[in-house]
Amino acid sequence: MKSLLLTAALAAFAVTAQAQTAAVPRTAADQIATKKGPLTVQPITHGSVVFTWNGKTIYVDPYGGAAAYAGLAAPDVILITDIHGDHMDTKTLAELPVSKALMLVPQAVADKLPAEYKAQVRILRNGQRLDTLGMTVSAIPMYNLPEAADAPHTKGRGNGYVLNLGGKNVYLSGDTEDIPEMRALKSIDVAFVCMNLPYTMDVNQAAQGVLAFKPRIVYPYHYRGQNGMSDVGSFKKTVNTGNKKIDVRLRNWYPAAQ
Repeated sequence: MKSLLLTAALAAFAVTAQAQTAAVPRTAADQIATKKGPLTVQPITHGSVVFTWNGKTIYVDPYGGAAAYAGLAAPDVILITDIHGDHMDTKTLAELPVSKALMLVPQAVADKLPAEYKAQVRILRNGQRLDTLGMTVSAIPMYNLPEAADAPHTKGRGNGYVLNLGGKNVYLSGDTEDIPEMRALKSIDVAFVCMNLPYTMDVNQAAQGVLAFKPRIVYPYHYRGQNGMSDVGSFKKTVNTGNKKIDVRLRNWYPAAQ
């Protein structure tokens, strides 16, 4: 009898744990057509997003605990932009099935990752490019203006990324301001652009940067700052007043906060 009660208790615990994991809210995914099938865009939280494309799964800055990734495939590639804890979250990495993933990171991140990941790491510096698994990953600068040694993000430490996935160019800003390198981007199909003071840029800076490089689709993300959420509605209005052709997609990157 005790054995049966223990088995029942363990089963109930497992069901409860699964329910708790499944109950973590997540914004619905989008799909974007490419020459090699759909690109699925799954917002996670803050600066974290998961792409599924051509049979591969890409995690960007996995953060916030494994429950946010419940039900998603294990990553084939992990991109990390910076050393700050909302980008390089070693606790979340330890909870996720990442043992077979290629980790593309800047040198500063590689220097701080636990030793267990070293064999999986490929370092990309600003300006470098890697062709892997049918995709191209280019590392570009991300930094604060004006440039200063004590800035939260110094030039060369972190990476923004441009991915080419089936002919579509996808830009991930990382933590940056509207730097010349961002404004000079060409032929960006999908952009993820940050806006949170005092760490990156304000809403107007982000909008003006987007109007300069004219992505076809833009997602404002990473918009929680010291004083709460940035006004992404104002961002959309400013962008579309300047260019009605840019598809500004407002998604809830903080569903757990609702």
